[in-house]
Formats: sequence, C-alpha cells, structure tokens
Amino acid sequence: MLNVIIENATRLDTEDIMEISRQCFSYPWSRKSIENEFDNNPAFYLVAKVNGKTVGFGGFWLIFDEAHITNIAVLPEFRRLGIGSILLRAMFDKAKSKEATSMTLEVRRSNSKALGLYSKFKFVKEGVRPNYYNEPKEDAIIMWNRSI
Repeated sequence: MLNVIIENATRLDTEDIMEISRQCFSYPWSRKSIENEFDNNPAFYLVAKVNGKTVGFGGFWLIFDEAHITNIAVLPEFRRLGIGSILLRAMFDKAKSKEATSMTLEVRRSNSKALGLYSKFKFVKEGVRPNYYNEPKEDAIIMWNRSI
C-alpha cells in the first residue's frame, strides 16, 4: 500500500504540476497560467506525493458556495492505485472547510476512467459543453455533486 501525502500546493510545486500536466493533458496550462493560480484568491490547489515525489495534483476555484474543479491529474505510472480518489477526497474536504456545499467540473466525453471516478464520488451528469476541449476537439460533460 502506498503512503500518499496530500499537501497544499505552493509555487515550489510549479515544475511538478507542469510536468504532470504535460503528461496528462493534450492541451496543458502554461507556466504563467499555473503561476497565476497562486495569486488567484478563489483558487485552491493540492498536490499528492509518494516518497517525496509529486505524482498528482488537483485544484478548484471557490465561487460563493460552489467549488469548480479546474484540474485533477495523476501521473500515468501512478494511476489505478487510488491516488485520484485520495486527491479528490482531499479536495472535497478542502472545499467543505471553505464552506462549499457543491462541486462541479467538466470532463472529456471519452474519458471513461475519470467519469467512473467522479460517479464514485456521486457526481452526476447535468449537461454538455459542445466542442469545449481542443486537441482533439471534444465535448465536455458537465457534472455536479450538489451535496459535498
């Protein structure tokens, strides 16, 4: 069993977040976009570490009582080990500590593994954003958990 440590992300995690993003997303955020999140008042980011190595991260924006997940990713070689679930649970806890009552996200229609993870956490499909993603173009499924 892995010992996964969840920590608040800091600017020192920028390189690791960028590398995870490059490996996980077809259109990763730029360094500037990631760095800007550390100055973004409603933004909260967490990192998942195994043996001191950052293997995943997740973030959300708190808008009134809603937490909008901006990103969640785990390095490919660390997937299917429960790290995504641990990270998402920690994001729920952080959002609740900030008085959020619901959480929302967009996910690629074809990302069946992510859809399964979110369903496990009682997110439900509530809409579609046509052509939301680039490279490749793809619809996003809008999901909500209205009772975190």
